[in-house]
Amino acid sequence: MIYILLITSVLIGAVLVSIFKPKQNAVRLLLSFSGAYLLAITILHLVPEVFGPAHIGHAHDVVDPKTVGTFILAGILIQSILESFSKGAEHGHIHHHSNSSEFPWLLFISLSLHSFSEGIPISYQEDSELLWAIIVHKIPISIVLATFLLNSKISKSYSYLFIFLFALMSPLGLFASEKFDFFIHYHKEITSITIGIFLHISTIILFESSKDHKFNYSKFIAILVGMGIAFIGS
Repeated sequence: MIYILLITSVLIGAVLVSIFKPKQNAVRLLLSFSGAYLLAITILHLVPEVFGPAHIGHAHDVVDPKTVGTFILAGILIQSILESFSKGAEHGHIHHHSNSSEFPWLLFISLSLHSFSEGIPISYQEDSELLWAIIVHKIPISIVLATFLLNSKISKSYSYLFIFLFALMSPLGLFASEKFDFFIHYHKEITSITIGIFLHISTIILFESSKDHKFNYSKFIAILVGMGIAFIGS
């Protein structure tokens, strides 16, 4: 069921673009909500988990706090590198030339790596808050991605293939974290890297300056709602 939800969240964005063509302002508000929700879940759930005590029977769960912090910083740096290739698609911006008919391989690879990393920590969580945070985050991102691809000169078949493969990446990350000993043994270190990635993305979404640096009431309310739901759910 979790695999289906992760895939469906991306396909929903593509369907919305194909049928309803959502307005840019609505997508920005959805991005603000999802960014706030993701940030709150990261702070309230993931950060305490990696700095918390070991689970019974898992000796390697004891990780030095400085090591955890180092991996979080590494996650921030990794996401910065990925964004140099994706041009900010993870937080709602794509600056590739839409008049090109060439398949955007760098965009595909960077987004795939990012999406793969999102799926990894889901298996470590006993509750579903992180799962829903990632699902909510993926919908506006897939809307932005589908809008770019379907309005470009790339063939529709390649565009939909891109979207479908992107939809598979988080489930693959989840599958790897459940089946491979490496991800199980080093789950705190890997989760710490994911925390850095989430912090980078969500803070850019939330604190990106509006035009003329004006206070955006709608965005602020969307942020409050996202954080409030995450807080109540925890």
